[in-house]
Amino acid sequence: MENHVGIAGIGTYLPDKYLSAKDLEELTKIPSDVLIEKFGIVGKYIPSERDTTSFMGIIAAQQAIEDAQIDPLEIDVVIWNGAQHKDYPCWLASTKVAYEVGAKNAWAFDMEAMCGSMIVGLQVARSLMLSEKNINTVLLVSGYRNVDLVNHQYKHTSFMLDIGASGSAVVLKKNLGKNVLLGVSSVVDGSFAEECVIPVGGTKKWPMKLQDIENYYFQIPNPERFKNRLNEVTLKNFYFVIDDALKKSSLTRKDISYLAILHFKRSAHLEVLKELGLKEDQTTYLEKYGHMGQNDQIFSIKEGLLAGKIKDGDIVVLVGAGVGWTWNAAVVRWGSLREPINW
Repeated sequence: MENHVGIAGIGTYLPDKYLSAKDLEELTKIPSDVLIEKFGIVGKYIPSERDTTSFMGIIAAQQAIEDAQIDPLEIDVVIWNGAQHKDYPCWLASTKVAYEVGAKNAWAFDMEAMCGSMIVGLQVARSLMLSEKNINTVLLVSGYRNVDLVNHQYKHTSFMLDIGASGSAVVLKKNLGKNVLLGVSSVVDGSFAEECVIPVGGTKKWPMKLQDIENYYFQIPNPERFKNRLNEVTLKNFYFVIDDALKKSSLTRKDISYLAILHFKRSAHLEVLKELGLKEDQTTYLEKYGHMGQNDQIFSIKEGLLAGKIKDGDIVVLVGAGVGWTWNAAVVRWGSLREPINW
């Protein structure tokens, strides 16, 4: 059997606080029926004081370790692939996570690909594991609360109204013999690098002034240009990374059993299903969660397993995208290993 990497365990965390569509109507002045039908938000979770970005990742990590039935001392590397908006600026969340979960033998680092970070993290982890003989177990950990950085009254980022908070984690093991990670694909378009930014707090505008606090949220300098350009490329790039990841796995769209895709507006979700020839019961629309950044795919897999939508031998395709702009896809053959792995 050729070397491969498999998903040994997953974990998730949700805050206690929840905003329903009715709550969001009061906050956004958008009718709740529009939020539900157009934006696809029945509700979303928001952080309380204890729900720091690292805390949410740590709780999810502990759950993933338990799900994988491993001792934390087995973990060789901890990778933080959660949000940049962490407990402190210029701070490593990975070392905090490693300490809190008891991964005393692990080294750690943080990596970032915005909301594509879980899929990129899978690829980075696999590359490390297959290139380094002494790395056999990796813990991916993500906390996400970019909801703090969304102004719910700023209409130009209305596509971010679904953003909520959560944590997720994945334990990966070398030559596990099940839940094998196959092809991974990413594409970026750097022309969007400064199309959606928080205009203060970085070195582009430093030092901060007192009035800058009022502008510490995602903004779009040229809303019309941004919308038109993104609409032109985004679905095309989604389909590219999906097809490319499948090709790398020696598979096609017809092989997809389950789609673990990010949450976005309902019409786009349905359009992607139609394009891929999938039925609604071959995915989970995360309307009761909203968009949780790079955690969406793990929540979708968890929901798919609980509902019996993902079965042994199924081809699961993970799909994400992130501001900046990045589009990402990964393929996992769920269940026991049945055939040689060909990269």
